[in-house]
Amino acid sequence: MPPIRYFLIVYDRRRGALLEDPPREFTDEDAAMAAYGNTERAHQDDRNVEVVLVGADSLDTVRRTHSNYFGSELSELLSGV
Repeated sequence: MPPIRYFLIVYDRRRGALLEDPPREFTDEDAAMAAYGNTERAHQDDRNVEVVLVGADSLDTVRRTHSNYFGSELSELLSGV
């Protein structure tokens, strides 16, 4: 089984787009959690921004399991464009 990697998704609902594309990736859980906390605090007053930390084997997996954050990029990925 591949090691778990952590992806920090910062999504703006108004724009329907990621604020950080691609999402920041971490291999260290503590560093990922610290970045998540800092990012949550940075956007705490903006109800339109979602901050999500996801553990997975790859960004491709995250794009499939959390496709609502990736919009048309997922369609292109799945169609092989």
